[in-house]
Amino acid sequence: MNKAIKTAAVLLLCMLFCLAGLSGCSEEKKPQLENCGIQHEQEFGGVYICMTIDDFNALGFSYGDSVKVTFSNGYELADIPYYNGYYTSNGEPLLVAYPGYPYIKAGINNGEDLYTIAGLLENEGPKINLFSVAQLRESDTATITLNEHGKYTAIQNARDIHYYDERERYDSDEIFANFRKIKAGNLKEGILCRSASPCDNQHNRAPYVDAQIQKAGVAFILNLSDNDQKIQGYLEKPDFASPYFLSLYENGKVEPIALNMNYGSDGFKAKVAGGLSVMAQNEGPYLVHCTEGKDRTGFLCLLLEALCGASYQEIVDDYMITYDNYYGISTTNQTDKYDVIVENVLVPMLQVLTPGGNGDVQTADLAAGAERFLLEGGMTKEEIHRLRERLM
Repeated sequence: MNKAIKTAAVLLLCMLFCLAGLSGCSEEKKPQLENCGIQHEQEFGGVYICMTIDDFNALGFSYGDSVKVTFSNGYELADIPYYNGYYTSNGEPLLVAYPGYPYIKAGINNGEDLYTIAGLLENEGPKINLFSVAQLRESDTATITLNEHGKYTAIQNARDIHYYDERERYDSDEIFANFRKIKAGNLKEGILCRSASPCDNQHNRAPYVDAQIQKAGVAFILNLSDNDQKIQGYLEKPDFASPYFLSLYENGKVEPIALNMNYGSDGFKAKVAGGLSVMAQNEGPYLVHCTEGKDRTGFLCLLLEALCGASYQEIVDDYMITYDNYYGISTTNQTDKYDVIVENVLVPMLQVLTPGGNGDVQTADLAAGAERFLLEGGMTKEEIHRLRERLM
């Protein structure tokens, strides 16, 4: 009798646990990617985990999830968000499925190169027990497990914006090319232009940009996204159709500096200062561009605008034209997203120009901050003066 009662009690408890989702009887297995190969993503810095975005999502992962990434060298990123864009604050890690990437990528948003620091003990803080951690190598692997489904969905939804690569969806060639002459501060009229890439045609915009820069009489290009090897690759593609860019490039009027987006780092400052030193040796009008003409271009342009006396509001107005061009986000349309982008994307870039890197961007002396940035990057005061003279 007692044995029967005990057996019934055990069965009842098991059923209750199963119904509550607390036992292994009905618990759904969490998505996991095990021991996947990795590659060093060198342009922006980070670790490609060699599975395509679609295949990774098919495992059951969703944008906005919290995940844990563990590398075979012992380095671990716990409770990081999985987004389809760079939506974390500067210096924070994430797993990202950025449109156009061949694989998912683990990285640090506008921070150090995760590939080079993953495994260095000084970056582990109190985790001194990780004595066996070694520098990452491309022979290592990564394992990704779901930590919590939907933990970061609110941020994902607020920042998730997309654009199209078909010209017919846009009102003009200029908008499609994200091309404009910058009007801010004391810049000469027509002296400084910005756009998407006139040579990299992955978004079908290069020929349209090429026509716009020819019309504007651009005489020198500061290319933020490429090096000479990448440019040669574009020239050899069958869809290359940018003869004006080619003429400038063949005449030494294109300076490619292959920037990442770690805009607070010494290396970034040095590349910017070097590129602008070359630009100051050449006559304008000038074009500044990256791939989309959005982030790296946005930083370089706000830097030059600030150097030439632009106000905070003028910088905001120019920067956000890009988001209107690509996504239709403006002060009168999708205003909630407009405010989020200004506060979470633009303001941190501007703060680099303030004392301590965290000042009030609306009251700071941005011109002095821009000059300080360039001096720290290696430009001389004479070179900065010459650059101002070219632009103002």
